[in-house]
Amino acid sequence: MAAAVVATVVTGVGVGVWASSGGGGSGGGSDAGAVGASRQADPPTPSPSRSYPMSKAPQTIPAVREHTAARGPGWKPQDGGRVVVTDPALADEGKLIAGELGLDYGGEKNDAKAGDVRLGLGGSGNPESYTMTVRDGRVDIEGPADAGVFYGTRTLKQEVHGGGTAPEGVVKDEPAKPARGFMLDIARKPFSETWIEDRIRELGDLKYNELGLHFSDDQAFRIQSTSHPEIVSKDHLTKAQVKKIVDLAAARHIQIVPEIDSPGHLGAVIAAHPDLQLRNVNGKATRGAIDISKPESAKIVDDLLDEYADLFPGSKWNLGGDEYQALVVSDPEASYPQLAAAARDAYGANGNVADLTTGWLNGRADTVRAHDRTMRAWNDGFLRDSTIQPAKDIQVAYWTGKEIGARPPVDYLSAGRKVYNYNDEYLYYVLGEPNDFTYPTGQRIYQEWTPRVIRGTSAVPAQYDGQILGGSFAVWCDFPNAQTESQVASGIRMPLRATVQKLWDPGQPALSWPQFKELSNKLG
Repeated sequence: MAAAVVATVVTGVGVGVWASSGGGGSGGGSDAGAVGASRQADPPTPSPSRSYPMSKAPQTIPAVREHTAARGPGWKPQDGGRVVVTDPALADEGKLIAGELGLDYGGEKNDAKAGDVRLGLGGSGNPESYTMTVRDGRVDIEGPADAGVFYGTRTLKQEVHGGGTAPEGVVKDEPAKPARGFMLDIARKPFSETWIEDRIRELGDLKYNELGLHFSDDQAFRIQSTSHPEIVSKDHLTKAQVKKIVDLAAARHIQIVPEIDSPGHLGAVIAAHPDLQLRNVNGKATRGAIDISKPESAKIVDDLLDEYADLFPGSKWNLGGDEYQALVVSDPEASYPQLAAAARDAYGANGNVADLTTGWLNGRADTVRAHDRTMRAWNDGFLRDSTIQPAKDIQVAYWTGKEIGARPPVDYLSAGRKVYNYNDEYLYYVLGEPNDFTYPTGQRIYQEWTPRVIRGTSAVPAQYDGQILGGSFAVWCDFPNAQTESQVASGIRMPLRATVQKLWDPGQPALSWPQFKELSNKLG
């Protein structure tokens, strides 16, 4: 049979991305090609025995960035087919896809025959990139690291779903953004271990690589603790359960990003330690706020940060830092004289409560940094009225511009900060829809949002695109009984798919929304 590679289909940013270091793009780019469109060279010489039509680009979520079409039958799982690996480091990926496709796992082999899937390490560049070649009746998936190879297997799994065929030709694919996240509030609503594990499998198949867990708040503290068992709520996850979740996530190349929010949102901790409750000048308790003038407050939070660093071995940590209620009154120094006194002791005669609060954030960053973690904090924890600056290595988790004193994203970007996009206009699924929140729709995310749309509906200038590390869809459970677990899973299904499409390739999608929704239903 005559040669195969005759046409190129490009979606997203174009072929040139593979020679660049970033592979990113800005929202609404005009260089996005249509899936299924092709540019043909001279027609190949037909096979003397059989001729095949030119292959079409794979239909996957997220869409692949580049597909070089070819003539041939494509590939689908068949009896006797194997998955083989060229490196023992790919054994987990090989066994997983073999089981999913009903193939034998052949282990480390140098041979590959028709019907096989071969996984290999090779090449350079983005560790999440891969090349998948369908030719000669087999599939070869190669990437510079196991993460990219895993994503190649996710593409293959979607291609053959429901009896489909992986199209002949070559896929070259990589994400535009290195952080593609889903954040879950398990403090206000105790999601089951099984539900969380189901979401991890879903996220893995969609090429997400982060799961944020917000497990401490005013309502509850949801993970077993040995350093402070007195703070743990009755309905909680054991450390053994969390380890299963962490291990399953790691097998899907997803890391857990834990969050113990402070110095606000600590009501569950304070309930067991009422002496640490922040009180105003009249002795009235301030909800959820710990008294940061007391050394014991820092000690208990640091105890927890140290303890959970062993449970969550990933490289990232969310320090929280938002909505400290001492800062929402008109005169924090008059309302909280103990905080004002501590600020003057720490920072001189002009020290204020904002300075003390920033110092608290930096102190917790010191604790987490000692565990070799990269840290982020909510944008309203970066205080306008503080002369003390948050540590330079704390990244910004930008969620809102609605808070008192909130600054626009460009303020952080122009100062050189790296930013994660949690835009509450598009990416916040808040149970019960309080405070003017409405449940986000996949259609709105798909048609309007890109990673550069960090606040409201307007994009930041393209010059800052490289500082935007990615984004995260978030479920917050302000009214935990407003939806059941199954309703939440159903409600976030299309938003999750739309979000990852725009994080993988922020350009104008090739498919219309109805087409994207139809594809999602087809893939399950």
